[in-house]
Amino acid sequence: MKFSLSKIALAGVFVFLLSNNPLWAQEGQVTIIQDPKIEQLLEEKRKVSSSITANDRYKIQIFYGDLQNAKKVLADFQKNFPNLDATIIFSSPNYKVQVGNFKTKIDADRNRKEILTKYPDALVVKPSR
Repeated sequence: MKFSLSKIALAGVFVFLLSNNPLWAQEGQVTIIQDPKIEQLLEEKRKVSSSITANDRYKIQIFYGDLQNAKKVLADFQKNFPNLDATIIFSSPNYKVQVGNFKTKIDADRNRKEILTKYPDALVVKPSR
C-alpha cells in the first residue's frame, strides 16, 4: 500500500490543526454533603489506631485474670481516669487490662504513681511484638 506525499502532508496538517486548537474544560462547583457521624467515626478510628500502633511503647497493666472481672476493672478505670486510654488484651487463657501508650518508661512510671492509688497491683510493661 503506497501512501502518496499529498496524503501524508494532508494527515500532518490535520493532526497539527487538531492539536493546536484550545481545549475547554467544564467548570463547576462540587458540594459534598457528609453525615457528621463520619467525622466521629474517623476520630474514634484515630484513637484506636494510636493505641494499637507501636508495640515499642510502654503500658501500665492494672489487671490480669478472667473476662468478667477484666470488663469490670476496665469500666471502673475509665470512670476514675477518663483521660487515659485503656483496653482489654487476651493472653491465653486470661485477659489483661492495659492502660496508656507511653513513649518512655519515665512517662509510664509517672502515671503509674497516680494509678497505684486505685490499683495497687499496677505495673509498667513493654508489650512484645
